[in-house]
Amino acid sequence: MGSSVSVLNASAAARTLGVSIKALRLYEANGLLAPDRTGAGWRTYDSAQMARAREIVALRALGLGLGQIKHVVDGDARHLQAALTTHGAALETRFAELSESIAKLRRLQSDLAYGKPAAEELPAIARSPRGPAIAFDLPWPWGGERFELRDIAALTFIIGPLGSGKTRLAERLAEALPEAAFVGLDRLGNKGASARAQMDAEPAHGSRVDHALAWLAGNGAEVSEALVTLVTALEAEGPKILVIDMVEQGLDRATQQALIAYLRQRTGKRRLLFLMTRSSSILDMAAMGSDEAILFCPANHSPPTIVAPYPGAPGYEAVASCLASPEVRARTAGALAWRPQAA
Repeated sequence: MGSSVSVLNASAAARTLGVSIKALRLYEANGLLAPDRTGAGWRTYDSAQMARAREIVALRALGLGLGQIKHVVDGDARHLQAALTTHGAALETRFAELSESIAKLRRLQSDLAYGKPAAEELPAIARSPRGPAIAFDLPWPWGGERFELRDIAALTFIIGPLGSGKTRLAERLAEALPEAAFVGLDRLGNKGASARAQMDAEPAHGSRVDHALAWLAGNGAEVSEALVTLVTALEAEGPKILVIDMVEQGLDRATQQALIAYLRQRTGKRRLLFLMTRSSSILDMAAMGSDEAILFCPANHSPPTIVAPYPGAPGYEAVASCLASPEVRARTAGALAWRPQAA
């Protein structure tokens, strides 16, 4: 008795996988899936395509971007290893947070047994965010609106068109967040020249920087003064949060691609990073992981908002329009959009 091959249309395939039809189209557009077509042009998914789709969905759940997934399904397990390391670190952090909440819950139960008031403990038990929450009044060019950011991701991209106020927002974030520091473009001036001297003065720091530079060079980066200065700031002891102005400044395409891969594989160290960028090599929305976020500053100076990295999400197209290749970014480096400040 012969067996027939089950073939699903796009709607049935999406329903079986627990994803949207738009997600299937995205996988196809990125060369991950190649569904057959009926005579009328409708997509169909056989058992082989469904098996591949299940693998893609599983890898996406681990936080891999579509570019990384393509390497994995093509047989390169290095990207999977890095993703598993990051995912494992995130699970360990979540486990530690859950253990702390359980301990608080048990203390609360013990206190209640003795009739002690413990209402102030309830909020801490009810919610355990990934990172510190932050709230402040927005600086100029906004109108002083209240801004709140909760559940801060390990890696947050700050993006916006010229004149949107993203630099002022970044500086204000660094001021308001506990144990945070702002790494400005002055790192490329006199401060950049002292990077090696700083490493020589602190051997452990210098060793971390050298190890990071070796990893970056091995993944295609060109070791330049701009890269050395940036990595020196990243590997320094001290602030738990860094807000970095135009992280791609002075770096070519290959170096930017190696840098963002390096930053993703080190997020398990739990140093929170805010990266200002307008480079499509730094912010590839299809490659974003589960502990990353986009903070978008609109051109009309509406309050900054978190934008999901999926086509069709509110703000997605506006974010995409702000991004350019490293070559285009190099041509517009230093360009400013001037707006008169209100008296």
